[in-house]
Amino acid sequence: MIDQHPILSVRNLSINFQAETQFIQAVHEVSFDMFPGEILGLVGESGSGKTVTAMSLLRLIPIPPGVINSGSIIYQGKDLLQIPVKSLRQIRGNRISMIFQEPMSALSPLHRVGNQMVEQQRFHKKIDKKSAWKQAAYQLQRVGIPDADERMYHYPFQLSGGLQQRVMIAMAFMMQPDIIIADEPTTALDVTIQAQIFDCIMEMKTNQTAILMITHDMGVVWNMCDRIMVMYASKIIEQGPVKDIFDTPAHPYTKGLLASIPSLTDTAKKLPVIPGQVPDMSKLPKGCAFFQRCPYGETMCQENQPSLTKIGQNRHSACFMAEKIMHDSTPF
Repeated sequence: MIDQHPILSVRNLSINFQAETQFIQAVHEVSFDMFPGEILGLVGESGSGKTVTAMSLLRLIPIPPGVINSGSIIYQGKDLLQIPVKSLRQIRGNRISMIFQEPMSALSPLHRVGNQMVEQQRFHKKIDKKSAWKQAAYQLQRVGIPDADERMYHYPFQLSGGLQQRVMIAMAFMMQPDIIIADEPTTALDVTIQAQIFDCIMEMKTNQTAILMITHDMGVVWNMCDRIMVMYASKIIEQGPVKDIFDTPAHPYTKGLLASIPSLTDTAKKLPVIPGQVPDMSKLPKGCAFFQRCPYGETMCQENQPSLTKIGQNRHSACFMAEKIMHDSTPF
């Protein structure tokens, strides 16, 4: 990946939300690159800022209450935060597609599934309605929807949550985009359909599509992702190649996440739990946001905020104790 030019570059992205008289820090100085043919995993607890980061890539953050304080999102030499909305509409759903976490709110309840998929194609490219309809039905079959031709005539509310999710996935794949943002794409699906969707995602990767995979499932990260970013309290606190981070995590939060993966061999083993909770995002502490939950914390961590620092080839960690943690073989 390091020999390629990134297809998308995010630099110093910071986003707040205004709630009455308070400002809630949702994303703080987030920077990363995405490369063609790469699956980049984004993990972290609920409320850490993963979905806000993903939504911001297509400028889908409601403003207000959202406020983009700083940063840039560069795609094909253009800053997506600065280009006109008309130009952005040519990119959304066409060159950059998103699989939303809540398909019930993402699909129009007033239009049939087939009409929504046909409209997407005809808005972005010159194609007759019959060809667009045929292509849409094929995409529904591809993601495992039975009786796809019939489902094309259904409204979203006539479909189960799992089928709605598959419709969203089919729409994301349909335009053969450069980038797919997948926000928990298989949460509502059974394991058989999950495997089928993952096969489709791997096929898109083979076609040089860059994919941002947001998930809570570390098994998905291990089996599918090339690199991983770990997010905590609005910041990227570790990033690097999946194998390196799984073998030697360099942040206590990452170490805790990996330690909580169930073992297939030692089923009697009690899983460790990361104590405490994510801090109040409107009242973040002076120092490291993870300090109160950290078994490695020292006085310097309480007083100073660690920045994301390079600790090896293609690896970064926001922890003063990174080297110590990497060489510590004891459980979390």
